[in-house]
Amino acid sequence: MTKRALLSVSDKQGLTDFAKGLVALDYELISTGGTKKALEAAGIPVIGIEDVTGFPEMLDGRVKTLHPKVHAGLLARRDLPAHMAQLKEAGIQPIDMVVVNLYPFKATIQQPDVTQAEAIEQIDIGGPSMLRSAAKNFAAVLPIVDPADYEQILADLQADAVTPALRQRLAAKVFQHTAAYDALIAQYLTTEEFPEKLTLTYDKKQALRYGENSHQKAAFYENALPTHFSITGAKQIHGKALSYNNIKDADAALRMVSEYQQPAVVAMKHMNPCGVGLGTTIEAAWDKAYEADSISIFGGIIALNRPVDLATAEKMHALFLEIIIAPSFDDDAFAILAKKKNLRLMTVDFEQTHTADKFETISVGGGLLRQEVDAAFETPADFTVVTATQPTQAQLKALAFGQQVVKHVKSNAVVVTTADRTLGIGSGQMNRIDSTKIAIGKAMQQAGYENAILASDAFFPMDDCVEYAAQHGIRAIVQPGGSIRDKDSIAMADRYGIAMVTTGVRHFRH
Repeated sequence: MTKRALLSVSDKQGLTDFAKGLVALDYELISTGGTKKALEAAGIPVIGIEDVTGFPEMLDGRVKTLHPKVHAGLLARRDLPAHMAQLKEAGIQPIDMVVVNLYPFKATIQQPDVTQAEAIEQIDIGGPSMLRSAAKNFAAVLPIVDPADYEQILADLQADAVTPALRQRLAAKVFQHTAAYDALIAQYLTTEEFPEKLTLTYDKKQALRYGENSHQKAAFYENALPTHFSITGAKQIHGKALSYNNIKDADAALRMVSEYQQPAVVAMKHMNPCGVGLGTTIEAAWDKAYEADSISIFGGIIALNRPVDLATAEKMHALFLEIIIAPSFDDDAFAILAKKKNLRLMTVDFEQTHTADKFETISVGGGLLRQEVDAAFETPADFTVVTATQPTQAQLKALAFGQQVVKHVKSNAVVVTTADRTLGIGSGQMNRIDSTKIAIGKAMQQAGYENAILASDAFFPMDDCVEYAAQHGIRAIVQPGGSIRDKDSIAMADRYGIAMVTTGVRHFRH
């Protein structure tokens, strides 16, 4: 019996060459709508779907393949005589191959100002149904969803080398494809922030050499609806491929630097900032970030929120850095940085910061945690002064900067800053006093320490951090408050004449 292939594709890349190859192998082609027209225009013999079903396309093409003569031809098990007898009795010929890709729903919803009605019209019903039928019966039917597979499949058919393993791989690819397609539709239509069924879908962006360590396999995936302002949306313009750890650090650096309005530079190491600087120019901001910790910045990831100019590039070029990410690079700046063949240079559109993800998801054993991104931003207007000593205007400015930095540091987090640069950062300690000692110990080695403030991501459980800070020259502190022992920390601040403000907002970062 002549083999039959049903072709109905939105993406017509490689279609005619594949169809010609099938005809040469004595396949009879069935097709629909625009696919049929494309095949006819190429002089390829093709049967219209209505000639198979005996029923015309209707409802503007919404109904054309949803018919027993299609799905029975796909789903009948060739190894069951009863199934084949029923096909014969109904006058239905088996279909041996389905070549389908779906209406361009993703491309449609990415268009500016697309309406919901326009998006809904691009929800494919018949296509997924045919693919799923073919994939369920992959032992007898070849389900093909990706034009990239045409060449290899044709070669295997010509060599009579279509294996059960290939059939299963193609079936799995179909179910991955249709599941992702449905998940994207569900995301588009869902209005709840935390729905009962969380349907997320991701596309493989990059194979990675390894994960956190060389013995761990890894890959990089991006949301099927890419976010313009994100590490997945960034464009790498120079350097070797990103590593697993590079991606995590670059993501953290980009999120942090995007919060600043004035020229800012963030140096990130192991998911913690090691230096943050603000300035009137990007070079001045770089100088402050570098001076904050000139040791830890070695091998760091640098994020800048202004184009990189030559002066700044020359200073960065003098160091070993892993990644520099910025809105753009001046031509002469790029030329000097690109002399290092392994240095990754990346650009991202800072005009799109409003598109950044509003939620973040992390994996845990057996599931996911999902939460809003910590977008809270406290200004001096949000501060409550809880001590007899009032902060000066200069201190308030520094306290606001410290508060903005500390929320990006792993808990327990304590930072010591001036109004425009970090001096010391204590992160990830199991108790707050150790973080305080680390931050102050680093800060005391820095110029400008006489104007330093201290910021804590969570309340002080005891007064020891305040006492240690006071004994080491800190004159102003910002913290959320909320401990049952707040009065002890406040009393300690008053004892040393420290100005303390509370925000009421905790910024744990685990």
